[in-house]
Amino acid sequence: MAAAAKKESPFKLVLLVAAWYAGNTLYNIYNKKASNMLHAHWFVAAAQLVVGIVWTLVMWGTGMRKTPNLTAADITACIPIGLCMCIAHGGSVLAMGVGAVSFAQIVKACEPVFAAVVGLLVPPADIKPILAYLMLIPIVGGVGLACIKEGKGIDINMEAFTYASVANVAAAFKGKLGGSVVKGLKSDKSKNMDAANVYAVNNILSFIFTIPMVVYAELPTLKEEWTAATAEHGFNAVVTNIALSGFFFYIYNEFAFAFTANVGAVTSSVLNTAKRVIIIVVSSVLFNEAMERNTVVGSAIAICGTFAYSLASKKAAPKKKVA
Repeated sequence: MAAAAKKESPFKLVLLVAAWYAGNTLYNIYNKKASNMLHAHWFVAAAQLVVGIVWTLVMWGTGMRKTPNLTAADITACIPIGLCMCIAHGGSVLAMGVGAVSFAQIVKACEPVFAAVVGLLVPPADIKPILAYLMLIPIVGGVGLACIKEGKGIDINMEAFTYASVANVAAAFKGKLGGSVVKGLKSDKSKNMDAANVYAVNNILSFIFTIPMVVYAELPTLKEEWTAATAEHGFNAVVTNIALSGFFFYIYNEFAFAFTANVGAVTSSVLNTAKRVIIIVVSSVLFNEAMERNTVVGSAIAICGTFAYSLASKKAAPKKKVA
């Protein structure tokens, strides 16, 4: 009989969650600061990924982490995941660059809606329990309510909404297309693809796909934007905020991957929902982002709906047949 999978201690799991939450909150803070300083958001996204790549190469080079042993076929299988990660990351950075962090987080709470649709449309179909689909109603309704301003009616930053929605679509496809690939890589111990290395490899692929976006969207004006940013805020401030946002982006994702590998997707999804509450509150305070009554109530409904969807999505384990 194969040995049972090693269970992490509750204390270590708590530390993983704390590091995940802290890293994600700090990432959002430094990412917003960097995006406010430098109006070349694809470049900011690419630079953040570079920081993670440097961290990865140090870990592999020093032997602190085993180097992946992948074939060309393995890397090819990971390409769709890297592309989706690129779009999801870039969309999130752009959404928070042109709009409020709190608004981007509220829209990103709609991610289960996109995941449910992609799960049904892309074969093999992933059919959730009926209750899970019903929980999509408060998610959409809550986000809609959050976009209604008192005395103004519907008030949406369409640019930020579009970027955040694109990020949601990409994240949904990443989960759908990458699930079986990642599972296969992890199951082959000779490939050294634990949760940390899975994220590291796809982070590198994500950076490769981000380069054309920088060239296409920002290269003609990049030098001008960089000069303006450093002249107004100082070279050290711009570089420091980009570097710290990149560091915390990589760290929080690595801790999130490690936590999910230990407890499963449902528990991780529930805690990811709670994380959004912290980010919304912190960003509202630090960046003076207005939180009207409809925004607060709507975001609360959407986040609670996401929480309920995560729980309702868990399918009951099949009953074992009695011989």
